[in-house]
Amino acid sequence: MDRSRMNISIHGPGRAGGALAIAASDAGHVIVSVHGRSAEAVDRLSSVIDVQHGTPDLVIIAVADDAIDLVAADIAGHGPTFPTVHVSGAVSVRALDPISNTGVQVGSIHPLQTLPDPQRGAARLPGAWMAVTAREPLRTVLNDFAVSLRCRPFDLDDDVKPLYHAGATAAANYTLTTLDLALALFEAAGVPFEAAHPLVETIVANAFEMGPAEALTGPVARGDTETVARQIAAIREQIPQAEEVFVGLARATAAIAGTSAMIEEALR
Repeated sequence: MDRSRMNISIHGPGRAGGALAIAASDAGHVIVSVHGRSAEAVDRLSSVIDVQHGTPDLVIIAVADDAIDLVAADIAGHGPTFPTVHVSGAVSVRALDPISNTGVQVGSIHPLQTLPDPQRGAARLPGAWMAVTAREPLRTVLNDFAVSLRCRPFDLDDDVKPLYHAGATAAANYTLTTLDLALALFEAAGVPFEAAHPLVETIVANAFEMGPAEALTGPVARGDTETVARQIAAIREQIPQAEEVFVGLARATAAIAGTSAMIEEALR
């Protein structure tokens, strides 16, 4: 097998499967088949990549977490089987037991990147880290595959996948929850959300350069109870639906900064 030009079969033509298919095709791999419940989705993905029918070197299952074992059972039941991975960051590779029981290797890959749709997802894969859960020799195959997509592969033990995925959720989804809160507060104050762009970029850069705790600034971090109290009073008066989330984030921030005792009265 030429790992720089693998034959790949995609099961699941949605955001993740589509992004990986497009990126793999652009990297010189050959997509030999696309499978999915929706014929429309299969046709849509097939229209933007060159599908050349053949025998796969690698099967990628990119379906909802609770459907992975069902797809694996279906693949195993119809044979023959080939080395197979799923792309869930949370589900154990044991979900692929129906396939591994046929004597082929299985594993998982998880691009640590947001994939909003196949085209944008493929464009955002270069530079992203990619978790690899597999034993040799499949591990090396998957590492080389990640590098071919210009991703940064790293090993992820199967047993810690739910914890890892929780970290990814906190980094991505909960960041957006906080930004949505900021959007509501800025709009209530008549300030364009775009004004926060340089601030957010700098905070994120500082967090990765210094560590999140060291990068903390602001009234909660310095224990400025009067300012925190004024903020909460303004929110309570003008946008009360935001108070609960704001106070919860303030408490979490104070715990990191070591100022919980100082600001707790202002949060009540």
